[in-house]
Amino acid sequence: MRLDPALPGDLPAAPTAVPGASALAEARRKREREQWQGRRRLERQLHDGAALRASALVLQLGLFRHRVPEAEHELRAAIGILQDELHAVLQELRDVAGQIYPPLLDEAGLGPALRELAERLDAPMRVRDDGRRFGPAAEGAVYFALADALAGDVVSPCEVTLGGSAAELVVTVTGAGPGLGELLLDRARPLGGAVCDVSAPPDETVGTGTIVARIPCE
Repeated sequence: MRLDPALPGDLPAAPTAVPGASALAEARRKREREQWQGRRRLERQLHDGAALRASALVLQLGLFRHRVPEAEHELRAAIGILQDELHAVLQELRDVAGQIYPPLLDEAGLGPALRELAERLDAPMRVRDDGRRFGPAAEGAVYFALADALAGDVVSPCEVTLGGSAAELVVTVTGAGPGLGELLLDRARPLGGAVCDVSAPPDETVGTGTIVARIPCE
């Protein structure tokens, strides 16, 4: 795959709607946005439903265990085992929820979620943002593109700058390694976004250097 090259300092223009052909494209973008919103709702259901009930059950077992006489060693040990198993189930639920739509991304936004991701994976990625929100679809697309890059070890030491407006999210990655542009494009394009490498000469393969992505916000 080849990204669109651009002159230094230029930003990629998001695709412009064309009468006739735009109806199908807009329908696809709408479905993609709805899928991201559905992922966020599912994460919330897991967090507010099964995870909370499992956490409450762990606490109840702990209270019950303290009421069991010290002489009942086997019963106390069995309750402890049940607590450990529930703790494991709770962690698995949290892991699954994070793979669907990270709770921190939903609650705090893209900047904090990316910083937590980089810290957790000990990745050489610095994130700059001003705290603005851009909607679950645009934020989810960028988060999972960078998460895939980190999982695939295609991120070199880089800086991610988040900006834009209420209408679009603009992501600038300085020091991007090979492959990151394609991952961003795969996530941005279904939402009507565009990605280009503003540091590559037009006659050379792009995908490294400074990558800029623009994704419309719902």
